[in-house]
Amino acid sequence: MCQLVQKYNVPGPRYTSYPTVPYWDLENFSGKLWKSSVLKAFQEDPEGGVSLYIHLPYCESMCTFCGCHKRITKRHELELPYIKTVLKEWKLYRDLLGTKPLIKELHLGGGTPTFFSPENLKFLVVGILRHVKKAPDAQFSFEGHPNNTTKEHLQALFDVGFKRVCLGVQDYSPVVQKAINRVQPFENVKNVTAWAREIGYTSVGHDIIYGLPFQTLEDVKQTIAKTNVLNPDRIAFYSYAHVPWLKGNGQRGFKEENLPSSSEKKKQYELGKKMLTDSGYKDVGMDHFALPTDNLYSALLNGTLHRNFMGYTPSKTKLMIGLGVSSIGDSWYGFAQNVKSIEEYEHLVEHGVLPIFRGHILTLEDQLVRKHILNLMCQFKTELIPDEKEIIDFDKIIENLSELKSDGLVTIEANTIEVTKKGRPFIRNISMAFDLKLHRKKPETRLFSMTV
Repeated sequence: MCQLVQKYNVPGPRYTSYPTVPYWDLENFSGKLWKSSVLKAFQEDPEGGVSLYIHLPYCESMCTFCGCHKRITKRHELELPYIKTVLKEWKLYRDLLGTKPLIKELHLGGGTPTFFSPENLKFLVVGILRHVKKAPDAQFSFEGHPNNTTKEHLQALFDVGFKRVCLGVQDYSPVVQKAINRVQPFENVKNVTAWAREIGYTSVGHDIIYGLPFQTLEDVKQTIAKTNVLNPDRIAFYSYAHVPWLKGNGQRGFKEENLPSSSEKKKQYELGKKMLTDSGYKDVGMDHFALPTDNLYSALLNGTLHRNFMGYTPSKTKLMIGLGVSSIGDSWYGFAQNVKSIEEYEHLVEHGVLPIFRGHILTLEDQLVRKHILNLMCQFKTELIPDEKEIIDFDKIIENLSELKSDGLVTIEANTIEVTKKGRPFIRNISMAFDLKLHRKKPETRLFSMTV
């Protein structure tokens, strides 16, 4: 296994989209084409529902493991003006759709959503829902920082339909927490988890990271042991993505030599996975685990598991709209990302302009390749359809898979490609075999985090 780790530990995408952002065709993208793709997706399946992702960028301090877009500040008077701008952006989309959309998913991400007061978060969600229809099985979730998520936050969001909360745990080692500037006692996580269940949340998730600076195998063991005591419904146990070259990234508080080696990371993952599965968690997709009672596991069993810019979700909507600074939308036929400057975002929205600065309209080849990558990511298998041969270079894909097959990571029977149990930790590498854009134009500089 160590030899496989060394062989396949290369820079590669996490495939929350295909094509990946560095391969978007910016020259042939326009706001007009994005609007047309949004309207097309909505009109084709108005009852299929719409997903909303809302980016809340403010944080009071910089976590040095984080690669998300954020603004560090303690000025809480910025909350309400930002929320009002998000609601104005949402009106621009509602005007485009022309009728009340059915909301199937809503997720608050960041940044730190719980930087915002319970009252302001409730004001935001009520404003979003005022002119929509809410699906009976709607999934509302938010990301909570254990140090500042209060019982009032949980109650306020529960009152407007939230039933799932995801807590950023990362690691319980004091040494690691200091290195990543995220010092939070186990007691804080325990309290928020208990409050959520007391209020009535049906799914509590914990995010845990391996491969962090100064992190040891014993640190992972202790973190998973403490996590198992709290028995969260879902666990995202994922590899630290070291991408300090990204502009605005805070990943410069430690040196690369402070990070575990690839072989050590692999041991951390294998130990954590074993401890989680021994405690009854089921392996769901890439780096995700869920109790059998959680609907993410049910989605895996019934074939509805989906992956997009929000990560894994239990159901698919054709249209996902991203609101807020830097957020990305997915119309199924295209992607669009909002501007990253809060000031520019607010200026454009105030002038009635969707605050987009880049995007991509998918070709037919893009759509088919994405289908196969999604199948691999969500079901660990896909079937090459003979009719697609004129559009997709199947021969190139099979060639790209040849070594993976020789190493026992995939099987190829007729037109069916299936990931083996041994191959699941290498799902990013397997998906890369289908990434025709990546193979046609190898990046000259490092764009992605390491796959292992």
